[in-house]
Amino acid sequence: MKLPLRILCLCLGWLMVALGVVGIFLPLLPTTPFLLVAAALFARSSPRFETWLVNHPQLGPPLRRWRENGAIAPRAKATAIAMIATSYAAFVLFSGPSTQTAAMVALVMAGPALFILTRPGG
Repeated sequence: MKLPLRILCLCLGWLMVALGVVGIFLPLLPTTPFLLVAAALFARSSPRFETWLVNHPQLGPPLRRWRENGAIAPRAKATAIAMIATSYAAFVLFSGPSTQTAAMVALVMAGPALFILTRPGG
């Protein structure tokens, strides 16, 4: 990999780690997807940082579960589904969408929810 692209991947990887860590404290910001992207970016730029992230005592377990089985921990699944449902309820309550718009948004939100629910537990 050429040096400028490697540096870009490394910088973006650290940005994703930072966003993932912020997501630990902010319930609306997901942690694991940012860490998965960080691991992929580190795999292309710094195997040492990828190893550090995957073996990290707090950040590593969800990454390892995902890499090994495509698994999502039951608590993370429940939280994600609850957030999707809460977001949809807030959308309907506060924006008063037409039936057609509400149905379209429900269909769009159902996709990720079904994906999450069909992953094995961790």
